[in-house]
Amino acid sequence: MPERRTVALVTLGCARNEVDSEELAGRLEADGWQLVEDAADADVAVVNTCGFVEAAKKDSVDALLEANDLKDHGRTQAVVAVGCMAERYGKELAEALPEADGVLGFDDYANISDRLQTILNGGIHASHTPRDRRKLLPISPAERQDAGAEVVIPGHGPADLPEGLAPASGPRAPLRRRLDGAPVASVKLASGCDRRCSFCAIPSFRGSFISRRPSDVLNETRWLAEQGVKEIMLVSENNTSYGKDLGDIRLLESLLPELAEVDGIERVRVSYLQPAEMRPGLIDVLTSTPKVAPYFDLSFQHSAPGVLRAMRRFGDTDRFLELLDTIRGKAPQAGMRSNFIVGFPGESEADLAELERFLNGARLDAIGVFGYSDEEGTEAATYENKLDEDVVAERLAHISRLAEELVSQRAEERVGETLQVLVESVDAEEGVHGRAAHQAPETDGQVLLTGGEGLSVGRMVEAKVVGTEGVDLVAEPLTDTSAWSEEAGR
Repeated sequence: MPERRTVALVTLGCARNEVDSEELAGRLEADGWQLVEDAADADVAVVNTCGFVEAAKKDSVDALLEANDLKDHGRTQAVVAVGCMAERYGKELAEALPEADGVLGFDDYANISDRLQTILNGGIHASHTPRDRRKLLPISPAERQDAGAEVVIPGHGPADLPEGLAPASGPRAPLRRRLDGAPVASVKLASGCDRRCSFCAIPSFRGSFISRRPSDVLNETRWLAEQGVKEIMLVSENNTSYGKDLGDIRLLESLLPELAEVDGIERVRVSYLQPAEMRPGLIDVLTSTPKVAPYFDLSFQHSAPGVLRAMRRFGDTDRFLELLDTIRGKAPQAGMRSNFIVGFPGESEADLAELERFLNGARLDAIGVFGYSDEEGTEAATYENKLDEDVVAERLAHISRLAEELVSQRAEERVGETLQVLVESVDAEEGVHGRAAHQAPETDGQVLLTGGEGLSVGRMVEAKVVGTEGVDLVAEPLTDTSAWSEEAGR
């Protein structure tokens, strides 16, 4: 019997890319490939790249070069680039990076097994020619669902896996294979974006906004629960637009309670919310539905009106603070996070002071700060009133210091609160760590559980916050966990 072909998936970038990698893994395993964790043990290393900002693109190139080095002293025979950077640059990336044996776009995902086999056999698959994916679907959102069947959209594959790949799940199994055993997993709610923020190139290579059908999201959540997942995080470029192309802009409000009722799921989290699209009904569902985290990942980007208009965004400091007050009026412990761009073309000292006013009043749990840089193909790249790089760097350092101080203060405000903590790691030396409802994976800090003997990964435990370590919290379980280790040992 011939030895099975082996493949490793290296994922960079956001949670949406992680979902795409697991779809690729599902397709490959269904076609007989053996998935391995270490690229050095794989015949083919597939690098799922990020193409969002320069730093992410550099990381993607570094990962491709690192994988290429394995060809000199490991099993690896080929290195293939997929993902946003590959989709965005196609032939240009292939020419600039000959170390990559293949550069595949999203349209290649449906035939990923054949593509990799061709490359592994020494053949050449022509790198795709990038195109503006916003033009692949009808302008009218209502006409996109049927048209979407003719366009390859990562994360929107067929609902069923071939028989035998996940027999316990039957017809519910999505075209996906988990790449880790973490108790939290992302679920793609939609793809693409119809907004035209002047600094963002994502719509050009991710395409126009198209929702997944609620039944697909529910079935995938049920399947993940069967794999041991306790928390799902709904991801897309803009979750507040979910359902608009399905004829119901309030579809998320009806879907969330259904997801929360899935057997085995302990927490449902929604990410990527647009402040300008927030509505009272969605706030009500997010703050009052059992098992739905009162968590608000709001994309503010700035708060000075002039800068926001130049970004082609809406709002201002006072309206944003009013939105946060409305949310906290319904759920005082609600989690809040956002990202901000400083040094945007035309940003004045007064604009920066306005952003500081907002940050000081917002009491956010997590803050991401980025210095502006031109992204090719964006409107902002054509603006004339650019700030000097040293000015951008100075403002970035200043706001970053302020953000670090403010999130530490917000963490201290949570001392004395009672939290539901999902245990994510148990280590003899590092201790027991997990996350509360106000903390998303990777970005928002974590909780160290003291006296958590007996706890295991995937447990949801009630704990009281007794201290802080920067943005991280220290908490004590409110129940005796030692009995849980005895229970697990039976």
